[in-house]
Amino acid sequence: MTTIPRSTRRRVLKALGAAGTAAVAGCASAPGSTEQESAASETPTEPAMNQPQEPDVDRIAADPTDIPDPIDRSSPKTVEVEMTTTEVVAEVEPGVTYTYMTFENQIPGPMIRVRQGDTVHMTITNDESNSMPHNIDLHAVRGPGGGAEASMVSPGETAEFRFKATYPGLFIYHCAVPNLDYHISSGMFGAILVEPPEGLPEVDHEFYFGQHELYTTGEAGEEGHHDFSIDAMKAEDPTYVLMNGEKYAITPDGYGAPTVDVGDTARVFMATGGPNLQSNFHPIGSVWDEVWPQGGLGSEPNRNVQTTPVLPGSCTMATLSFDVPGGVKLVDHALSRVARKGMMAVIAAEGEAQPDIFDPEP
Repeated sequence: MTTIPRSTRRRVLKALGAAGTAAVAGCASAPGSTEQESAASETPTEPAMNQPQEPDVDRIAADPTDIPDPIDRSSPKTVEVEMTTTEVVAEVEPGVTYTYMTFENQIPGPMIRVRQGDTVHMTITNDESNSMPHNIDLHAVRGPGGGAEASMVSPGETAEFRFKATYPGLFIYHCAVPNLDYHISSGMFGAILVEPPEGLPEVDHEFYFGQHELYTTGEAGEEGHHDFSIDAMKAEDPTYVLMNGEKYAITPDGYGAPTVDVGDTARVFMATGGPNLQSNFHPIGSVWDEVWPQGGLGSEPNRNVQTTPVLPGSCTMATLSFDVPGGVKLVDHALSRVARKGMMAVIAAEGEAQPDIFDPEP
C-alpha cells in the first residue's frame, strides 16, 4: 500500500493560533512567550496546496439527530459538561481535505442542553496533539468573555469553570482566542439550549445544524489538501459555505437524510458560526411554522415564515410540519452558496401521497 505523505499541522497554523495580529475586543489573550507572540504577529505565508493528506477521521459532520433529550425535571441541578478541542484533517468533499478545528471532532460541536436556573460545570481539554491554544465563549454565560478567559488552554491542558444559566434561549458557543475568526471558520462553534422552566412544546423530532464558511488556498472541488487562506478570509470570499462542516453532508448522496413520517412535526436548532456571512435559512418545499429569531425564547414566535435570517454568531429555533412525502431541503437562500459552495441539508418525509395538499400529476 502506498503511504500518502502527511505534512505537519503546525505550518502556518501555529503562528496564527498562538496570538493575534491585534487585540480583538472581548477575546482572551493566549498564554505564551514573547517569542510566540512575535511569531504570531507576522503575516503568514500561504503554503502550496494540493499535496494529498490522509484524513485523521472518517467524518467531521455532526449527526443532526444526536441531540440531548428534552429536560423532564422541575428543579435546577448542576450539569457536568466536558469537551475536548481537536485539530484534525478530514474531507470537505471527496478528494478534498482541510485541517479542521473542532469541539469533539464534529461540526457543529455537541449541543448542550440545560434548564434555566441550572449551574453548568464546564471542563475544556485541549488535546495534547494540537498545535494551538483554544477556549470556549458561550453566549449563555454572564461573565468575562462568556467563559473564554477562564477556559484558555494550551495543548495538553485542562481548565474548568462554572456558570449559572440565568436566561432561556438557544445560544451559540465558539472558540474565542485571538484569530477567533480563523478558529470558528475551521469549525469551532456549536449551540447551547437553555430551556425555560416549563420546557418546550412537544414535537415528533428535533434536528441540529450549523452553518459556517471555509476560506482555503484552493478552488471548491480542487483535489488535494486545502490550507487556510487569510487573504480569502480578509476579503470575506469563502471557498465553501457548509452545513455541518462538509459539502452536502446531510443529504441522500452524503451520509443520508434523516427521515420523518408524513404528518410529523419537527423542531430545528440552527447555529451560524460564520465567522462573516449571515444565513438566510429556508426550507425548500415548506415554510417555518414558527420561528424564534436569534433563538430568543422571551417572546412569541413569528409564524409562517419563508426565510429567516440567522446572523453570524447567533442561532435560530424553528418548527416545521411535513404534510406530504418528499425531501425538504434546508438551504441558505443566497443560492450560489447552495449551487456552488456546498450549503444544503435534507430532511426526508416518508408516507402516503396527499393529493388534496399537493398533486404532482393532476
